[in-house]
Amino acid sequence: MRLCVPLVTQDELVGMLHLEGLAAQAKLRDEQEQLAVSLAEQLALALGNARLRESLRRQSVLDPLTGLFNRRYFEETLRRELARSRRMASPLSLVVLDVDHFKRVNDGYGHATGDAVLRTIAQLVRQSIRDCDVACRYGGEELVILMPDCAQQDAARRAEALRADIAGAPPMPDGAGPDTITASFGVAEFPIHGPDAEALFRAADRALYQAKREGRNRVIAAGQQ
Repeated sequence: MRLCVPLVTQDELVGMLHLEGLAAQAKLRDEQEQLAVSLAEQLALALGNARLRESLRRQSVLDPLTGLFNRRYFEETLRRELARSRRMASPLSLVVLDVDHFKRVNDGYGHATGDAVLRTIAQLVRQSIRDCDVACRYGGEELVILMPDCAQQDAARRAEALRADIAGAPPMPDGAGPDTITASFGVAEFPIHGPDAEALFRAADRALYQAKREGRNRVIAAGQQ
């Protein structure tokens, strides 16, 4: 005989407990069914708690506006990837990008439009990265992309493709925002442009501000300045 017991927590079905080989004798089968129901309640509670912990963990590392990872997660991941790159003697590139004239967007169209612009760019970033890449909102309108096993030349090429995607994104409907949005990029590679996390970020950030000084909407690789 078979028995299926739903696993329910907070009125949500989270699984199903399927049992086979129940006793043919009614009294013994009733005891087995009661035990199965009790076990199902405990399993449902454990699954619900595990899902809650995972949800809270993700909330602690995700930026709520863009859905990208947050600065805390980036800093932890950068240290970990730097250590791996040292062990494996493999390249690691860091891309820093900043939305051009973002203050004008907020001042001219409102913060809701500014938020929509950031969400749109975050979506384009997600579409452009590999599974092993890590994209984060570093703060304000500044985003970072960590590219393991990627040399600067390839990282700059990929950043250029993303820059073109952002510049070519369709304008917001009904004049709700600017006709075009652009971003400036800085790219640096470990260990060529920095022996540690702080130095690598500084190198990419300097390249970014060089892109700003040269007219924005461009990619500058560290070492080009």
